[in-house]
Amino acid sequence: MSSTAKRFLLFGLGLLLLNALSAFVYTRIDLTEDKRYTLSGGTQQLLGTLPARVHVDVFLTGTLPPGFKRLETAVRETLSEFETEAGSNLSLRFVDPISGTSNEQLERLERLAKLGLQPTNLFANQGGTRTEQLIVPGAVISYEGKEVGVLLLKGNKAATPAEQLNQSYEGVEYQLAAAIRRLTQPEGSRRRVGLVFGHTQVPPERFSDLLASIQEQYDLFFVDLKKPGPVEGVDALLVLKPDQPFSEGDVFKIDQYVVRGGKALFFVDGQRVDSVSAGGSYAQPLPLGLDDLFFNWGARINRNVVKDLTSGQIPLNVGTLGDKPNVQLVPWHFYPVLNSFGNSPITRNMDALYSRFLSTIDTVRARGIQKTALLKTSPYTTVLNVPTLISYNEARQQPDPATYTGGVRMVGVLLEGQFTSLYANQLLPDSLAQRFKAKAEVGKVLICADGDLVVNDVDYKRKAPLPLGYDRFSGNQFANKEFVLNAIDYLTDPDGVIVARTKEVPLRPLNAVKIGQERTWWQAINVLLPLALVAISGLVWQLIRRHRYAG
Repeated sequence: MSSTAKRFLLFGLGLLLLNALSAFVYTRIDLTEDKRYTLSGGTQQLLGTLPARVHVDVFLTGTLPPGFKRLETAVRETLSEFETEAGSNLSLRFVDPISGTSNEQLERLERLAKLGLQPTNLFANQGGTRTEQLIVPGAVISYEGKEVGVLLLKGNKAATPAEQLNQSYEGVEYQLAAAIRRLTQPEGSRRRVGLVFGHTQVPPERFSDLLASIQEQYDLFFVDLKKPGPVEGVDALLVLKPDQPFSEGDVFKIDQYVVRGGKALFFVDGQRVDSVSAGGSYAQPLPLGLDDLFFNWGARINRNVVKDLTSGQIPLNVGTLGDKPNVQLVPWHFYPVLNSFGNSPITRNMDALYSRFLSTIDTVRARGIQKTALLKTSPYTTVLNVPTLISYNEARQQPDPATYTGGVRMVGVLLEGQFTSLYANQLLPDSLAQRFKAKAEVGKVLICADGDLVVNDVDYKRKAPLPLGYDRFSGNQFANKEFVLNAIDYLTDPDGVIVARTKEVPLRPLNAVKIGQERTWWQAINVLLPLALVAISGLVWQLIRRHRYAG
């Protein structure tokens, strides 16, 4: 047997052996710089322990513009990785929402709308022609008779369309994994969230949307700090817009809960705003008894109110129109729109938040505590110390930007680390000293200087609560609820699915001007260059053969 034949035989045997091994050993290597095809550890654990089959219907498909086609590709690639981890416990299907007969389309769109997936009319210019197309950028996940809609087009609306699509691209894994977790969590394995009650006079219906959303993912319990004994058995503690002071005993229980590794979220006003007349409101200090506790943790809520040029609107009678009052929406700078965030999985790629009568937060030294500024105002602010009168006449006046020089102010902070007790160097009664801890496990605390972030509005005509973050005057939906749910997710399970929100895929846009100018040239290169390379390769090979066998 010649040496050439031996080489071919060995090569063939190697291929057969490699093929046989591939039937038993399966692996893939993600060679991308940003690891876009690698699932987070929390997602892998979730998919690897699915108790039964999960089915995913994706409706972002069909003839799509390039940006949405890229998003569809990201969904396909992510779900392909999901299938690899889940095996036979996950199935998927891509469905064109406008396929089929008119009745089928209508029934499908109505079903999707009930699940919160509204169709979107997409306008685009392609080759100088304006086109219109109906798309549904979402998916429906089904599990044991239950289903949930997943909106895949997420991100900050203030970003450019290309940036928002890229933010949606980055968030595909989290959106899908979080929905699967919500559906498949077995009884008894859900995290427990405790709601501190008895310290607010806000009607329950003003918290109803947030609490209903929390109950979809967590077990919710009421915590009465007046009862004897420590706060135990909850993974996170919620304090929502308190307006009644906390007693020393209440503060002690919260202190010990956090020192023992607890997680707490505070949405607290820095002042109380009461209406005094039709012309305005009066802002005055709001003593809650939490100042020393916050200061010991490394934060201080200031007794002030923020005016921000980036703000919401309120209806105001600006005069008369004929014999009727002329009511118009005017900017109200005491309702800041927060669209500046810190570097955290909680706020990554999040849309703006809507606030009312906001106060600022300063950080102070606290050993062992890491501080992350989560929420910040715009650079164009001014801060009024309370007490102060807030006159509605300000809405009628054109603001002077020269007076909004307060700069960016922090209004929400995340504190992480080993917290030292406020009572570490104090004499305590024997009943408290027996269980007292001065410093123990790592805890987490989130403090926001606005209680209204978690208060939903009400449709008074229908006597029904509106979604949290919905502004009934402008019709805009803000991300208040998403912020709170992300925060609870991060505090209770920092190494879980929330890690997927840290995924970053750099946006590398092409030069649109050069594309238009050099379009024909690059099309010719793509078509003719491969043919030319094949022809040149064949010619070189023939010359080599002639030279080798010329003798």
